[in-house]
Amino acid sequence: METKELQNRRLLLGVTGGIAAYKCAELVRLFRQRGAEVQIVMTEAAKRFITPLTLQALAGRPVRCDLWDIQAEEAMGHIELARWAELVLVAPASADFLARLRIGRADDLLTTLCLATEARLAVAPAMNRVMWQHPATRDNVDVLRQRGVEIWGPAEGEQACGEIGPGRMLAPDELVRRVGEFWLPRRMKGVKILITAGPTREVIDPVRYLTNRSSGKMGYALAQAARDAGAQVTLVSGPVSLVPPAGIECVTVQSAREMFAAVMERIAGQDIFVGAAAVADYTPLRIEKKKIKKNSRTVTLELARTVDILATVAALDTPPFTVGFAAETDGLKGYAQSKLERKKLDMIAANHVGPGLGFEVDDNALWVFWPGGERRLSRAPKQILARKLMTLIMDRYAEKNSIENSG
Repeated sequence: METKELQNRRLLLGVTGGIAAYKCAELVRLFRQRGAEVQIVMTEAAKRFITPLTLQALAGRPVRCDLWDIQAEEAMGHIELARWAELVLVAPASADFLARLRIGRADDLLTTLCLATEARLAVAPAMNRVMWQHPATRDNVDVLRQRGVEIWGPAEGEQACGEIGPGRMLAPDELVRRVGEFWLPRRMKGVKILITAGPTREVIDPVRYLTNRSSGKMGYALAQAARDAGAQVTLVSGPVSLVPPAGIECVTVQSAREMFAAVMERIAGQDIFVGAAAVADYTPLRIEKKKIKKNSRTVTLELARTVDILATVAALDTPPFTVGFAAETDGLKGYAQSKLERKKLDMIAANHVGPGLGFEVDDNALWVFWPGGERRLSRAPKQILARKLMTLIMDRYAEKNSIENSG
């Protein structure tokens, strides 16, 4: 990262109680070295580990600690800070802070700011390994991630308590690198992108349906990555337990037929289409009006092919740049390349599915193909993987447009 890459960027650094708070001195120094304006907000617990005076000297501005600071609040100081920040980073983020953030507490200055800001929010967890792995903490983190909060870390290694495992705050230079990624050029500004995500449900009778194990996490991560890159995003989602990223249009559907209708209604004028949804290939030929009773040892269910959304979009007279997904248990490369050619796609992202792979997990690995090229994206959290894939999509989209325009 170049010395002044964060020149004049407005960063609000929240510091919570934990031994890792001492690392914030180096963190602030690195941010200032790279040109960022840093406003620090500390919790009462944080002041037990590092003094406000130390961080104030490094940041070059008064550290804020008290929600009830009468002088600052005369002008609604917490709202002013919330609007001033371009990015809020909480480092270290303790288990207690993550729990309070998850339920929307606003009982101190930092949690109030997190609720009041429209800036993007990132947290760098730091705690004992058992606390990090506790189901309550894992649930809190999952909910925050679904709301679009960036979870950076934790790292693994020796902890202050002498134990070894996950729970260390990421190193200051790594946090600075990740902050820098927030201000990469917004390459997709003005680009319209439509993304499908999640499974579909094909109704059998009033209480049953056919579906698959797709969680929708990859499609939602792609929508967030495209939004962060400046795109105008439309997300057509099957039934999932996820909160759509803020600032996008989200259309919820149930069946493959409904997803097809929603896509075709909105596809005109889109620059890019990403079919990340796991759309059912078949749907019951007949939907029973009453619940099917357990009267016989076997039941025959007739299925009919659903409309192929991806192929239909790619076959339009003036199709958008069309990206498909291929989830396979075996023969990944062959199946993916065949699908790319058969459906005349611009790109396809392929991944293995099975126990611990693809569906219902927070990370993934992709093998991406396009006419005349391919690239492997190694296993990583789906949010990171989505940014890498979106960068690759934009590279190919820009190259295709350049070729067509020159022609």
